[in-house]
Amino acid sequence: MKFEELPTPCYVVDEGLVEKNLKILNGVMQRTGAKIVLAQKAFSMYSMYPLIGEYLSGTTASGIFEARLGHEEMGKENHIFAPAYRDDEIDEIIDICDHIIFNSFSQLDKFKVKALQAGKKVGLRINPECSTQEGHAIYDPCSPGSRFGVTIENFQPDALDGVSGLHFHTLCQQNADDLETTLNAIEANFGPWLSQMEWINFGGGHHITREDYDISLLEKCIKRMQDTYGLKVYLEPGEAVALNAGYLVSTVLDTLKNKMDIAILDTSASCHMPDVLEMPYRPPLLGSGEVGEKPYMYRLGGQTCLAGDNIGDYSFDQPLQSGDRLVFGDMAIYTMVKNTTFNGMPLPAIAIQDKNGDCKIVREFGYEDFKMRL
Repeated sequence: MKFEELPTPCYVVDEGLVEKNLKILNGVMQRTGAKIVLAQKAFSMYSMYPLIGEYLSGTTASGIFEARLGHEEMGKENHIFAPAYRDDEIDEIIDICDHIIFNSFSQLDKFKVKALQAGKKVGLRINPECSTQEGHAIYDPCSPGSRFGVTIENFQPDALDGVSGLHFHTLCQQNADDLETTLNAIEANFGPWLSQMEWINFGGGHHITREDYDISLLEKCIKRMQDTYGLKVYLEPGEAVALNAGYLVSTVLDTLKNKMDIAILDTSASCHMPDVLEMPYRPPLLGSGEVGEKPYMYRLGGQTCLAGDNIGDYSFDQPLQSGDRLVFGDMAIYTMVKNTTFNGMPLPAIAIQDKNGDCKIVREFGYEDFKMRL
């Protein structure tokens, strides 16, 4: 079907735009020898995994279900990190994952032998205590009191037997200059042990496919670890794989006034694009302008009972009418993986737009998808 024929609300992932991102990431791999794996926490649309697998080295997971998904649907390298592992899940994790990264020496002591006996790579997450983010404390793994990674104060060099790699993840939607700053802190704190390792994992948060990203500096950072310490380098971006490669199509249901013009949509920030409220941020909307840029300004909101279920304020060339279709951009990442059925809101359909512009629906949801979770 054509784009304009899709039901709403509907997530639409553009195959050509995803492949464009993948080619950029693959270029980094080809030039440096580093390996890049998909962080499924940002994008788990497994119908795209065959395409992603053509360009990347595999997947990484934050829990057992993501690990199972990567194992079943991509079947390449399968990495996992979690703050702690459950006793009743660790056997399956060891069975299906290649790299198992532990968050503490106590977890390492508990499960390391079992993982090593199965021939798996064992890693330890470190915390360089180097915050490079501004304004997003909720996404800062280096904030004081963070539960992520071993700090130098708690590091136990004598307990590294069997550990073949170190992992860190400190970035969120950041450029390579922040990675360079982080590597300086890692060398200052953990430098004496880097040469004992086989590999290092730079984690995620690298906005490699963003237009202004400094790929040259990223590659210098990779080479620095390779040449100085003889390390194999892994990166696990999530957003960069599907950045600016998807849409959320919605329909205006009604308009009203309360000191300003308001439009109610059949989609919801709270349910369908939760990062809009969590970050927070104002998602791009095709054909709209900033407040005051165009003559007609509206606050766009969802159907839920949450008073703050507002997507943002946008201006338009013409007044909005019931039945108008609105298309939000950059809606592939952290949407499908985080959406909810709060208030009994239906989940958006999921569709793929191929390189010819044709669309096909890969999943639709109904009442049973809401009911089965309760």
